Amino acid sequence: MFSLFRPLPWEYAVRNLFRRPLRTLLTVVALTTVVLVVLVVVGFTRGLERTLLVSGDDQTALVFSLGMGENLEYSSIPMRTGDLVSSSLKGIQTRYGEQYISQELYLGTEIRVADADEPGLGLVRGVTPGALRVRSHLQLTAGRWPGRDEVLVGQLVAAKLGVQTAQLAVGESLELEGRSWRISGLFSAAGSAFESEVWCRLEDLQREMNNRQDLSLVALTLAPGGFADLDLFCKQRLDLELQALPEVEYYKALQRDYRPVMMLARLVVVLVCAAGLFAGLNTMYGSVLGRIPELAMLQTIGFVRGAILLSLIQEGVLLASAASLLATLLALGFINGAAIRFTMGAFTLQIDGTAVLVGCGMGVLVGFIGALPPALRALRGSIVGGLRTV
Repeated sequence: MFSLFRPLPWEYAVRNLFRRPLRTLLTVVALTTVVLVVLVVVGFTRGLERTLLVSGDDQTALVFSLGMGENLEYSSIPMRTGDLVSSSLKGIQTRYGEQYISQELYLGTEIRVADADEPGLGLVRGVTPGALRVRSHLQLTAGRWPGRDEVLVGQLVAAKLGVQTAQLAVGESLELEGRSWRISGLFSAAGSAFESEVWCRLEDLQREMNNRQDLSLVALTLAPGGFADLDLFCKQRLDLELQALPEVEYYKALQRDYRPVMMLARLVVVLVCAAGLFAGLNTMYGSVLGRIPELAMLQTIGFVRGAILLSLIQEGVLLASAASLLATLLALGFINGAAIRFTMGAFTLQIDGTAVLVGCGMGVLVGFIGALPPALRALRGSIVGGLRTV
């Protein structure tokens, strides 16, 4: 007497997949598409989260206008703010007599690139050499620090503007605030939001903006425990209308602002998996219901329905596993690191371990669940009726 504990041989399920090569191929293609879409959506959320996570520094604080929230481009503080902060606080990190403080002017504006069809909206930051001390993760990958009427370009600016990377090479030009600026160098910033920005000298940007005599923010690197003194300074100087915020808290606030986008992305994953599940059900129904005589014969020679059900599930999981592996290889080869334009600038898709785990897990789950209903329906009929089916 055969029992559930004596399943069909493993190779039986494998051989069945190659008996109908066209149907197997179409099923793998459908499941691969489902898993690939899941990987793209999860990679989108992981990339956005990573960009916001690595952009903040635990020791860096930002001083900007009171009540601006996360809108630094609308902040306006007096030009003397940096000098007042540096002279009033003792907790600012110093090296070789130079304080780690950066006065910055930050704005979103139109940027036109040569040979581009139309200008794009870009992010520009006017900085002083002090930015290199505060933004320690910034690295020049080509060229040099900008001189007069020159700019540094982050490695994701091309994606933000929708142009080719070659159009923003060192020596090329772009139009900003009605003037042509030469690209003196390229930089990376460890995957942070700064990589989608254009940097230039603070005095040059102020001059082109009608000799603007204010700043957007002051960024400074503090010694441990120094933020309390900075916060007290901002609250005491009511005439300046300042607020201080740790940089990591600023980017956490941005994460909260983008939470609806994350929820929408997760909903897309659920909908895609549901669509893949129905597609898998349809394919498996056609496959299983066409094998009713075969399944009835297996019961006739002594295999119980539980063993046959297990074999059918093995087939579904094998197909889903192959599709998940193929989708992962495609995602790592063609999607991982792809740049995406977004309101905050640009970021790269991250097909990391978490994305692969979610994508493959969803794929195997679709294969497992998709095999159950048609298999149960086929096995509910009588053995005699199954043998008579043509």
